[in-house]
Amino acid sequence: MDGFEEKMTQSLQFRLSLWLAVAILASALAAGSFSFAAAFHEANLIQDAQLHEVASLVTSRNVDEMAHGSARYVPMQEPEAKVVVERIPGRDALQGTHFRVAQSLGDGMHTVAIGGLEWRVIVKTLDAGMRIAVGQQTRDRDEIARSSAAATLIPFIVLVPVLLAIVAVLVRRTFRPLARLAAELDNRNANDMSPIADTAGVRLPTEITPFVVANNRLLARVAHAVDVQRRFVADAAHELRSPLTALSLHAERLDAVELAAPARERLATLRQAIARTRALLEQLLTLARVQDVADATVGPVHVGAVFRQILEDLVPIAQARRLDIGVVGDAVAVVETSEPDLATMLKNLVDNAIRYTPPGGRVDLSVRVEHGATSIFIDDTGPGIPESERERVFDRFYRVLGSGQSGSGLGLSIVQTIAARLGASVTLGSAPWPSGATGLRVAVVFPATVQRRAVRAQPLATST
Repeated sequence: MDGFEEKMTQSLQFRLSLWLAVAILASALAAGSFSFAAAFHEANLIQDAQLHEVASLVTSRNVDEMAHGSARYVPMQEPEAKVVVERIPGRDALQGTHFRVAQSLGDGMHTVAIGGLEWRVIVKTLDAGMRIAVGQQTRDRDEIARSSAAATLIPFIVLVPVLLAIVAVLVRRTFRPLARLAAELDNRNANDMSPIADTAGVRLPTEITPFVVANNRLLARVAHAVDVQRRFVADAAHELRSPLTALSLHAERLDAVELAAPARERLATLRQAIARTRALLEQLLTLARVQDVADATVGPVHVGAVFRQILEDLVPIAQARRLDIGVVGDAVAVVETSEPDLATMLKNLVDNAIRYTPPGGRVDLSVRVEHGATSIFIDDTGPGIPESERERVFDRFYRVLGSGQSGSGLGLSIVQTIAARLGASVTLGSAPWPSGATGLRVAVVFPATVQRRAVRAQPLATST
């Protein structure tokens, strides 16, 4: 009952279908009742006409034959099933077969109770004052009338379910633009604040237009607020670059000056803080850029070339940490995407893997094309991320406690934002190392609708 009430209050389609079904059933019931009553009355009129016809065939010459004939041909098991003719009074009537009417009954059609049964009787006066009665039990007449009237209900019984099914289909088709609109909004990128337009070339119903207009105005206000916030973050990051650059220069100059050991330790701490702040500013600027709703330049991108570019930038850092980093297998895939965005996304992922992998560990890059989808994997031998934390690490400024590494907490947020723009998905899991070592696997999957084709390419060096 609670589910029914919830549908009644929340689903317009269910409410409309229900009330239309109730209206159809009520109309069918009223029409069926009227049709049954009219057919019942018409069947009785026809049977009255039959009694008149039988009575018109009776004359003073054949009345005795008609009376004896009606008695002879009346089945004993259903005596009410026949029309009975008799003279008034019926001295020669067969007991239990014929009815006996009062002599005072006038000519014409009557409904009388005789012997505890109801009869429909027509009384007629023949020549020389002879009177006759032609009758039939109303029970049999009503049964015949009901059968005839019930036949008129067959179209209602057949057509009402068909009409209910048609109404259900029409209501569903009527609400289809709303479902299509909801699907379009649900599949939108989180940063897409463009106005809602006609979906799939089908104009929306007039009744929905005010709702769409109001949503477009709301989207415009939200887009303006988000744009103001993004510009503020970008401007703030740009403005902070200059003082940080000045601080960095002063720190370098101080490093060349003779300082006491405690002062030099504090200077090293200061330079590290400046470096972390500059990295944070760069991440903020990157996040502001990738959140831009403007469409990026999309084209065929060789994943192997992007791998090569990332390795050229990050191999020195990996070598400093004594890490074995490289590409496993042949990077032979080509995806239809934005090369700068793909490079930024993968560089953040590889940089994370390098920073969190202990010295002497391993970082592998690989790509696989399967069932039309392109999957890019970054595997490391680091501590990994607990399953309970794998959803939250994509939040801005969220960092796993106890990792022992400094960072802004924006890297995976940038990755998630870029992946949404490119139509890819990012998942975290355990690296499938054959030795059973722990580690994290990051999978970036471009579905078949995004990937254009896979081609052979030159294999990259497998390790440093």
